[in-house]
Amino acid sequence: MTEKTVQKIESTCLQGGLIPVDEWKTPETSARRSLKDALLHILAQIRAGVVQEDETFESLDNLPELAQSELQGLAPQPDFPKLADALWSALEASRSVARSSRDVTFLVAPPFSGVRSALEYFPELQAGRSSGTDQWSLIASPENLLLDDQGARDWWDRQDLSRPWVIPELADFWLRHLSGLALIRELLRRVAAGGLAPGLIGCSSWCWQFWSSYFGDTHLAPLTPAPMTATMLGDWFECLASGTGGQAVIARMADDGYYVLPTANPVQGKKHKHSGFLRDLASVARGSPGVALAIWRWSLRARPEDNPAMENLAEEPVKDASCARCWVVPFDQLSLPAVPQIQGDSIGLVLHALLLHEGLNTSFIELVTGVQEPQLGFVLSRLARSELIEQVESSDCWKVTAPGYPSIRRHLQSWGFPVDMF
Repeated sequence: MTEKTVQKIESTCLQGGLIPVDEWKTPETSARRSLKDALLHILAQIRAGVVQEDETFESLDNLPELAQSELQGLAPQPDFPKLADALWSALEASRSVARSSRDVTFLVAPPFSGVRSALEYFPELQAGRSSGTDQWSLIASPENLLLDDQGARDWWDRQDLSRPWVIPELADFWLRHLSGLALIRELLRRVAAGGLAPGLIGCSSWCWQFWSSYFGDTHLAPLTPAPMTATMLGDWFECLASGTGGQAVIARMADDGYYVLPTANPVQGKKHKHSGFLRDLASVARGSPGVALAIWRWSLRARPEDNPAMENLAEEPVKDASCARCWVVPFDQLSLPAVPQIQGDSIGLVLHALLLHEGLNTSFIELVTGVQEPQLGFVLSRLARSELIEQVESSDCWKVTAPGYPSIRRHLQSWGFPVDMF
């Protein structure tokens, strides 16, 4: 029977708490938005196919961009230690209501959920709550992932799993190669056998899609953060913008002036028309907070285009120096990264591999995809110019970008690649 958690965690970064993976549902959107998304997808493909290879990606909107300092104030990056604390509270709540408990908990989440970054703080978080042998240890992957079965057993024998432990991301422990599977196979075997100290394993949804069928008879009962709905996103964005300073933010649509933030009427006793932007954003981002935040940052601008329709909605709330104001570009005019049309399977193989492994360096991309130079260099360069992938600073590791993720997932699914359940 499915284990359920009904406890709601009152935190803007984890409002829905943790739920069983099989209870996760994509946030709903309107039929009108679904039709528009399909049309925009087709147009993006056409546009990507006719753009010259050496042309830069051109935005469809012409609104002035916010300065980086302004953008950071309006939509800062999440507080991952706070998310770590919320995750711990949610895990404790799930254990208190679960009919059975497991020593090792799997926490599966879609890309850009922030779970990996939060779990990296777990040892530090628990250091202030426990002492001695109860302190949590962080298990990092070895440099060499190409081990045989005996090598994998020897490596896990050297890890201290006799006290609480955490693996922030399981995708770091394998390569989709005949010689790159042993480490996770051995770990899952030990988890199934039992006898380990309490452990927590974070796992990207794409990695889980590959490995969940490997031990189908082992009931791992993974948990996942509840998807972000429109209401949750609004609360979260307002909380991020206010921070500790209590600064309010007023965000309005650039085409019709409808309010996006605050989600409630900004002036007491005075009603304002609100946009459905957050509902559409929750759907496009598929409930992922990181993807939603990235698109939100992408959409924010300094002022609206000249539009006669704005004249009737130009009333402003009472001016307040502590109130920040910005404008939001509609989805129809927002030029998010689109997957280019490149002949052959190379682009799909590369993007799928990057999602399976939460990022890879060039040599590992070659190993798991079979795409060799100079073709690989061409594909990486083209995807980088399209803002679909980026290179991690001071490393050779390539990762998918959050704004580009919706287009990437949609294309991989249409091309017949196995996709995650989120």
